[in-house]
Amino acid sequence: MSSIQVRPATLRDAKAIAQVHTTSAIEAYRGLVPDDQLKSMSSLEKRQAYWREAIEFCEPQVQVAVDGDKIVGFVGFDRSRDPKTRPTTGEIWAIYAAPTHWNQGVGLALWDAARDGLQEEGCTTVTAWVPLRNERALRFHEMAGFKREMTTAKTSVLGSVKIEEVRLQRPLS
Repeated sequence: MSSIQVRPATLRDAKAIAQVHTTSAIEAYRGLVPDDQLKSMSSLEKRQAYWREAIEFCEPQVQVAVDGDKIVGFVGFDRSRDPKTRPTTGEIWAIYAAPTHWNQGVGLALWDAARDGLQEEGCTTVTAWVPLRNERALRFHEMAGFKREMTTAKTSVLGSVKIEEVRLQRPLS
């Protein structure tokens, strides 16, 4: 039985969210991004400021997964940022679990919370952008019912590294 609880993030959670984001991203992108680039991506202060602002202005909406009193994951979701998408299209902006809690239901609990939140906002479909080489993230989203939209593949620049991303989509019902 999982002891994971999901709740809306508060401003006090920003540092813990930034820590989960940093450690998880470093682990997830190891081998996809050069080590020196990983180090430069891991500015805890920048991520903490970003998530603090997101929580304060609800853009995106942020929920945290808590195990006991420790934040072990988070999800940011809102309307799609993609141009020309319908106003009923939501987007998972970010979803991360601490590597110590991978494969323990944290991602599923966060996805359930995001799906409920997007449905409450009137969304009927949801998208997520995932690097093509991040097999863990692709597998997670596909197990959650997302399908790849290969015609959306694009190159994003992460520091000095180019990463191929693809949009995944699924109905919310």
